[in-house]
Amino acid sequence: MTTAAYAAMSAGAPLEPYSIERRSLRPHDVCIDIAYSGICHSDIHQAREEWFTSLFPMVPGHEIAGVVCDVGSDVTKFSVGDRVGVGVFVETCMECDNCTAGLENYCVKGFVPTYNGKSYDGEVMYGGYSSSIVVDDHYVLRIPDSLALEVAAPLLCAGITTYSPLREWEAGPGKRVGIMGLGGLGHMGVKHAVAMGADVTLISHSPSKEADAKRLGAHDFLLLSDRDAMKERAMTFDLIVNTVSAPIKLDPVINLLATDGTMAYVGLPDKPLEMNIFSLNSQRRRIAGSNIGGIRETQEMLDFCAEHGYGSDVEVIDAAQINEAWERVVNSDVRYRFVIDATTF
Repeated sequence: MTTAAYAAMSAGAPLEPYSIERRSLRPHDVCIDIAYSGICHSDIHQAREEWFTSLFPMVPGHEIAGVVCDVGSDVTKFSVGDRVGVGVFVETCMECDNCTAGLENYCVKGFVPTYNGKSYDGEVMYGGYSSSIVVDDHYVLRIPDSLALEVAAPLLCAGITTYSPLREWEAGPGKRVGIMGLGGLGHMGVKHAVAMGADVTLISHSPSKEADAKRLGAHDFLLLSDRDAMKERAMTFDLIVNTVSAPIKLDPVINLLATDGTMAYVGLPDKPLEMNIFSLNSQRRRIAGSNIGGIRETQEMLDFCAEHGYGSDVEVIDAAQINEAWERVVNSDVRYRFVIDATTF
């Protein structure tokens, strides 16, 4: 099936219209007419080969929301017309301990990404900057009717990336949670943590973020450069979800953690970070990593957002605006997620 798309033809090249071939339906496949595709900063990193060697031509996009247009002969979970989403991965081994425990995102064999990768049988993966996609039904999520598709699309990456560590470290009533950074990830972290009932503080290097943090529901705001405030809040946070990808000094942030507190990293700095180990062992603190979530947890997150009446804050654009939007993402000039109208591909 020929599908209209936008692709980067080489590292650093601007995206341009491109046609791709989607596979014919297998028994467990679902074909989705894409309605909206979110722009994640990782799309830019990969298309510009800022992390590792990439595959070209590349059709990015792993925040996909749309409607089922066809199903394979053995599909029972979905029907034509269902509102669905696809996230960061589209194949796992389904045999390792992590996969059988619902942690497909930590598949020991390694998950197959929605784009910039190959399936286990060698098929090149093309992502959501396209009109349609074919995915095994196990990796398709149901989008609740109360969530508009455009605000749901970014939940498939930004939403689950911040929800998962908040759930793992039990954010909720009585827990003091810091969300560090207010971008595509951070704004979802604030919304999730507030909905979970935690005492939420937005931690930022930019004083201009305070008003928006409060609008999103944060109870407090902490400026990293405010030495008096940083000293006052030392040893007060049970959990800090760090969404920042730029290199930072870790010790001042670690010192905000209470005894047995955890800083969960979901941002992806492209350079090694330095820290003083005394900052950790002085109060039995932890630094942990977290990477999206499994299929079961991602569905839980979508249902949670619907129950509490929120999605992502988005700016919908046409396909012709993708290159401009990418530059704005790099310059942190978006509040808080660009979403592409897939009818314009």
